[in-house]
Amino acid sequence: TGSSDPYCIVKIDNEAIIRTATVWKTLSPFWGEEYEVQLQPNFHSISIYVMDEDALSRDDVIGKVCITRDMLAEHPKGYSGWMSLSEVDPDEEVQGEIHLRVEVLGSPGSRRLLRCTVLEAR
Repeated sequence: TGSSDPYCIVKIDNEAIIRTATVWKTLSPFWGEEYEVQLQPNFHSISIYVMDEDALSRDDVIGKVCITRDMLAEHPKGYSGWMSLSEVDPDEEVQGEIHLRVEVLGSPGSRRLLRCTVLEAR
């Protein structure tokens, strides 16, 4: 039909912690949702999976982006830029990218929060 029913799943170290609402019949979704997540000091990565909801079969994975702890350490004031979606299944072709702004709030040793904003996607 030329459109998707996208939603996102956010995982920290492969544990799903957030699922956004589904935005029906679009290739340019806007969620307008905000979440605060407390990061454990020893976390390794944050993955954002973009999914396509399918009522008749298993939901499809459109692609994902992965933000590692090392990447955040390289950008102590935060990261803002385009990230290409990567495939989850090596047999699938993936297209698209997401413009993200990622910030870690708080100082080491105290309560730390992750703020991730999807600025735009294509």
